[in-house]
Amino acid sequence: MEKLDPRTTALVLIDLQKGIAAFAGGPHSSADVNARAGRLAARFRELKAPVVLVRVGWSADGADMLRPLTDEPPRNMTLPANWMEYADELHASDSDIHITKRQWGAFYGTELELQLRRRGITQIVLGGVSTNIGVESTARHAFELGFHQVLVEDAMSSTHADQHRFAVENIFPRLGRVRSTEQVLAALA
Repeated sequence: MEKLDPRTTALVLIDLQKGIAAFAGGPHSSADVNARAGRLAARFRELKAPVVLVRVGWSADGADMLRPLTDEPPRNMTLPANWMEYADELHASDSDIHITKRQWGAFYGTELELQLRRRGITQIVLGGVSTNIGVESTARHAFELGFHQVLVEDAMSSTHADQHRFAVENIFPRLGRVRSTEQVLAALA
């Protein structure tokens, strides 16, 4: 893989929060995804490259949740008290860019694009949970906005391994480059 320039590259991590961890059913465990994402975040911080931590959450009354008519309605669930807390392995920092989204993708209705563009970012390294929901929605929008992308296969997971594989094998190669954590770390060396 060609080198990644930390002056124009940001790490964007989707929904690596304690309330989402249970949704990482495969092929990678949430512990493995969080550990790899933590390594990536540490390296980006060392290089003074932006680390963007994106989490999903809603107002206390849930009035800002999406509720369109669908064949599979959203699950009714009580959110755990730690729903919004970042995974410990990320070592979230005040220097990170913190984005809260209220839908699958991280761009719509947030200031993510503004934060990236104002820092001169042209490329994102993307990981998180779930591969085929939050990560894929964000990757599709990033593609439409013209960002170059590296999608870190082993720093993301989905509810089911087959959902992850479909996105990684069929969608992501059309949106960017699919690489491993080790390949990304080497490209930053």
